[in-house]
Amino acid sequence: MSIASDRERLLQKHNLERIQRDLKATDMVIVYRPNLGKIRSDYFIHGGLIPYNLAEEVLSGEHISDVIENVWPEPTAYRSDRESPIKYFRWGVNQDEYGSEPLVIDRQFSKMKEDYLEISEEFRLFHNLYHDKETNTYIKIDDAGNETTVAIVKPDEVQIRLKEIRQFLAIKEMYLSILFEFNEYSTYSVEELGLNEIKQREFKHEGLMCWGYNRWNIPVQKFQSTSRLRGRRLIKPLPKSKSGFGAFAEDPKYVEFIVDVDENGDEIYHTCDPYKLDAAWKYTIVYFRKQVLEKYSTVEPSKYYVKNSMVGCKMWSMKIDDDHRDKVCVCLRDLCSLPYSEQIYWKSYNIPPEGGVSESFYRRMVQGEWVNSSQPDILFKQSYEQLQKVCDECLDWQLLKPLSPEDEYRFQRLRVPVNNEQSHFDDLVQDLQTILVESINVKPLKRPLPAAKKADLKCKGSIEILKAALNFHSVEDADHRVSFLQKLQALRSEGSSHRKGRGYQKIANYFGVDSLGHQEAFAEILKQALDTIDFLTSVVRSGKLNDKNGGSC
Repeated sequence: MSIASDRERLLQKHNLERIQRDLKATDMVIVYRPNLGKIRSDYFIHGGLIPYNLAEEVLSGEHISDVIENVWPEPTAYRSDRESPIKYFRWGVNQDEYGSEPLVIDRQFSKMKEDYLEISEEFRLFHNLYHDKETNTYIKIDDAGNETTVAIVKPDEVQIRLKEIRQFLAIKEMYLSILFEFNEYSTYSVEELGLNEIKQREFKHEGLMCWGYNRWNIPVQKFQSTSRLRGRRLIKPLPKSKSGFGAFAEDPKYVEFIVDVDENGDEIYHTCDPYKLDAAWKYTIVYFRKQVLEKYSTVEPSKYYVKNSMVGCKMWSMKIDDDHRDKVCVCLRDLCSLPYSEQIYWKSYNIPPEGGVSESFYRRMVQGEWVNSSQPDILFKQSYEQLQKVCDECLDWQLLKPLSPEDEYRFQRLRVPVNNEQSHFDDLVQDLQTILVESINVKPLKRPLPAAKKADLKCKGSIEILKAALNFHSVEDADHRVSFLQKLQALRSEGSSHRKGRGYQKIANYFGVDSLGHQEAFAEILKQALDTIDFLTSVVRSGKLNDKNGGSC
């Protein structure tokens, strides 16, 4: 290393600036780092909780050499003198002397077992953190189902997000004290570096931080000089109203939605706050563009669901009227069940009232009837699930193999497209082809066929095997369903696997893509797919496909 670079290191300005930097709520703060014993430098950082009344004292410099952060706490029981009763101290002697508590615990087992670091159990429970053991990270899941990494535990470092630290401090009525020490070494003497020795520590105190600095010549291994920066920084708590905890939390927030227009066409808004909804407002219908559902059915289908006139995830759900091609209707009172972040998302798709609710929604919500949807995507999913159920009851196998976990999203996002984009259409065709064609369970279909027929089908695809099996079992009316599957496969092959040319135009024209548009054309494709699923269900029920009972099911 050069004299100039060593001089800069020993001055420690870079380390001081790093410790002094302003922190954002979303920053990951290093709260523990052991001395790693690097060749030219060694650092450590120890973080722990201290009560308010100790803050001034620990920043005075008197305790700058003490480790009061309790990173190695051990429960103990002792008496101060022979006459005193024996007392139990959860965090050891220092807890009684200083009132401090650890945030990170260095678990040690006398080298009989591997040491490891863990975060205070109280902190984990306070924030209800999920521990991902594979990555050793701690995750917070909010009421919308969103995940945030709050803590990262590594063998040589622990980081915790500042926001959650300060929320915890607010309720604990404590500061986070971060004790730090940076030692830098040089192969040059202090004089060779153009500096002078500072044997008596220089002490400074600014705001919630104090530090001492000194440097001197000292022969250590191959080094001639060293400097030390040691200090303590306090992190203050948030106001209790910002802690998000219990009765200290701020009141819930609610969004205002468009509920009507006045005589001038100006939009009229009303909050979905349940405490501000009288009987008249509760059942007011709010309208949204149907693209609002794309997040739940297409963008993150593994997290959310859209089915049976409901949208939601494991954290929340809401009744909707999605029995329309271009809009979604929701009662104003039901929007308050959404987390605030979701309310904001829905507001971005909010539109003035147009038309009315669907007949199915009216009959369900007002007349209390059981009414099925009229939308082909919803009906297809219901029939697909019914086929799976019937196969369970009548066969020892599934006619359409269940989708793998990696392909389940294809079923979840299968919907009538909300626009006429070619790319969206191609994706949906691929999804439907995977569900209907690639999932045909060819092995049990071939099982009862004669050996000669099996040999003939050796190089054939799944549709040809399904056709041969249906013919072998004398199933009637199978030809046009098989034909649909063949054309669907061609549409996918010509549209997604190759450049679009004459072959694609021919099959696209068959499905009416040019005349109907991508949206309506796919709706018609789904209707044919629905008819095919219902047909296969009836075949399974007939008992012709090697059934369990030897007859109709």
